[in-house]
Amino acid sequence: MGIVTTAGEDGWHGMTASSFSSVSLAPPLVLVCLDQRIRSHDLLLRNGVFAVNVLGRDHLALGRRFAGMEPGVTDRFASGDWLPGATGSPVLTDSAAWVDCRVLHRYPGGDHTIFLGEVVAAGVPRITSPLLFHSRSWGQLADPLPDRVDLADSGLTDSGLTGSGLAGAAAGPRDARLTQVLRRAGIRVRLGHLGGERGQGAAAEGGGDGLGCTSVHVADAAAAVRAAAAGSPAVELTITADGHGTAAADTVRAIRGAGHPDTLVVARVRDALQPGLARACLLTVQRLAAAGCGEIVLEEPAEGCHDTDGASPLELRRLLQDAIPEAGPVPLRLALRDHHGLGLVNALTGMKSGVRCFDTHFGGHGGLLSTERLVLLCSRMNVAAPLDIAALRALRGGPGVLRRQQRPAPVPHSPAQTVSSRVPESQ
Repeated sequence: MGIVTTAGEDGWHGMTASSFSSVSLAPPLVLVCLDQRIRSHDLLLRNGVFAVNVLGRDHLALGRRFAGMEPGVTDRFASGDWLPGATGSPVLTDSAAWVDCRVLHRYPGGDHTIFLGEVVAAGVPRITSPLLFHSRSWGQLADPLPDRVDLADSGLTDSGLTGSGLAGAAAGPRDARLTQVLRRAGIRVRLGHLGGERGQGAAAEGGGDGLGCTSVHVADAAAAVRAAAAGSPAVELTITADGHGTAAADTVRAIRGAGHPDTLVVARVRDALQPGLARACLLTVQRLAAAGCGEIVLEEPAEGCHDTDGASPLELRRLLQDAIPEAGPVPLRLALRDHHGLGLVNALTGMKSGVRCFDTHFGGHGGLLSTERLVLLCSRMNVAAPLDIAALRALRGGPGVLRRQQRPAPVPHSPAQTVSSRVPESQ
């Protein structure tokens, strides 16, 4: 569904219309069909310009308003954020897309006139599914699920991090085997933290053994260069959502300047899902993508650090609708927690919003969403993941490998305890 607008001596005018189509790419041409009996037809004929604003799934109220379905409305443009386009016709700043046109030709089409418009300007303000009208009712497309998701695990070696050297390397055969299994599955495993001069050789541990990619967390650009020189294929740097991303940009420049163009720089935005930081987070994502970061991770705040209610599915959806276009071709990863039992709900929201990469912890270490739970969700939704259920069962129960604590069996309850059509074209 779209809203056709025009502007002239009589001011702004708009109506909801479904008869809109693309005609040509070179030159860019579109058409709209208007009933000859309505006022909008005469205004468009007189003004010679129009814009088509494609409505998003959340524009139902606006669509009804411009279709004349809301009684008592005297100014349709009082709702929505409208700005004059190149032709003067109003464009909706948060539409799914808009095209601003000059009338090039008009043709009779029964009781309608076919207006052929030459596109002089166009925009895609955000990525969202469109609002639909079918069989006399409004609707929307179902969000597609990805064919596959990728995972990264930073929970195996995070305990005992120190401010110098490489800390948290796999301490025993059990951890080493688990790390090896995850890497063989294609899950990137963080091997530890590099903050000083010590442990440079350990930074490259596992980097060239033919298994999956590993990473090392670094404190600054200097540590990142040392890790890259030691052979680490990926470095991770945690920054705040300050709207600049200067530390990450400095790290990218330092690594490239040191002659390590193939080292992946992963920028982790701390507390990115905190309420009130959406604008700063979007600016930070934009700067990180422009700086050349290979991946961007949006971290959910830890329990008790901030107000965690902001990472609701609705708030997450709104953030990702803008963050994914800002990131462009740079993969956007989510590091979700299971606050209020919403971890898997937020993960599903992320998938439907276009996220294909997740930061998880095997066993839910550190409070992040557990690898097992996300893989189980993917298996139920027919979404491929690096590990399958059989592999997870082997990891949980195999000898010498991390075992999950079994929940106590529930106490049995006693019996006493068991209680088509088209939208009417508005005038």
